Amino acid sequence: MGSKKHPSALWAIWLFGSVGLAIWLSLQLVDEDAAKTAFIPGPMTHGHHQIEMQCSVCHGPGFDSETVLQNACIDCHGEQLEDAQDSHPKSKFTDPRNADRLANVDARLCVSCHVEHRPELDVGLGVTLPMDMCGHCHEGIAEDRPSHEGMGFDTCANAGCHNFHDNRALYEDFLLAHSDEPWLKPPARQPPRNLLARQMKDDALLALMRGEGKAPEGTPTPEHWEGTAHAQAGVTCTACHGAAGEWVDSPEVLQCATCHKPESEGFLQGRHGMRLAQGLAPMTPSQSVLNMHVEASHRELTCISCHGAHDFDTQSAAVDSCIGCHNDEHSNEYLRSPHHDLWKKEKRGELPPGSGVTCASCHMPREEHRDDIFVQHNQSLTMRPVEKMVRPVCLQCHSLAFSLDALADPHLLENNFNGKPEHHVPSIDMAVDRDEARDKKIGPY
Repeated sequence: MGSKKHPSALWAIWLFGSVGLAIWLSLQLVDEDAAKTAFIPGPMTHGHHQIEMQCSVCHGPGFDSETVLQNACIDCHGEQLEDAQDSHPKSKFTDPRNADRLANVDARLCVSCHVEHRPELDVGLGVTLPMDMCGHCHEGIAEDRPSHEGMGFDTCANAGCHNFHDNRALYEDFLLAHSDEPWLKPPARQPPRNLLARQMKDDALLALMRGEGKAPEGTPTPEHWEGTAHAQAGVTCTACHGAAGEWVDSPEVLQCATCHKPESEGFLQGRHGMRLAQGLAPMTPSQSVLNMHVEASHRELTCISCHGAHDFDTQSAAVDSCIGCHNDEHSNEYLRSPHHDLWKKEKRGELPPGSGVTCASCHMPREEHRDDIFVQHNQSLTMRPVEKMVRPVCLQCHSLAFSLDALADPHLLENNFNGKPEHHVPSIDMAVDRDEARDKKIGPY
């Protein structure tokens, strides 16, 4: 018979093990460079997993109050909320008349709806959301609007319906204004960028670009440099390599932000640049939850990852740079889509500029600010939810009805819109019927 361990020995093993574990956890907690994986209560969504080891980004240095957590949300997403023209602003819920609603959902706090470490609540694209949240305030909607009778509250955020933060594309007046459009608009093209013209208005920036500094003796001129937009604008080597007064062989990762501030700000807000925004090493494709090409796994994502250090080919950046890393079905199907056919024709000169559709056309759309048109470099901006793509992207070429139907068709999303929608979203129909009933004073409507 085997000998049995004495109970005191077992207690000693348990005690020493517990003390050892406590010491190890304590060291991990105080060591700023140590991974904090052991303290994570559950997996992060793929919207935040890249910075999950930076607990203090969201929780503060001491895992402080909910106010600290709320401020952390606003620090990263506040600009997007302002741009969204939020239809559920905080002021609505601080109004005493709505105090009773806060008993069910405290909509003043982002984490009331968006909870991390709960992947089971992920409704897609890394967004956690309780699907019945609308019912806490709008339980009588079917009585107010017969058109909503029989609809469940888990359908409110479907394509063509409602977005808590930004309903601009779906307000009734907008739906009505775009209710009678051809599925393909003539002409179907994006507005041209005027980046260079904008940069040339800034005297201080112009002086930096055209500084008198020269590269060290014997430094070769990079291949293709003379044909780049930078060279044609008079940008010197020292604008990037000698901005601090001394020659630097490898400029800082965010050196481009010196001249390209709006583009850099967008890049840092998206998933490609969010690690850099928190002082971490650049993201690599190996850290993505999407399928990526194995050979691209360890490429660092910075400005020059897509644009090149000395060859700023925007055509290559708009497609080749994306396809070079992404290996998911949506990306691969792009090469067999009508959108890509248009892009090939534009490159051959058979179609005017802006007629082709690239990866960047949809995921990095043109934005107009006053008279300036630049490329939004936050590639995540129009994907949370995907209906945010309607205004800046789809409506450039397609009708609102076609756009909503296409975005609601999962098969079309997978095959990169190779075909027409198989299902119809009735949002515009509902708005038209309600408007006609109102004109005829047929109620309730």
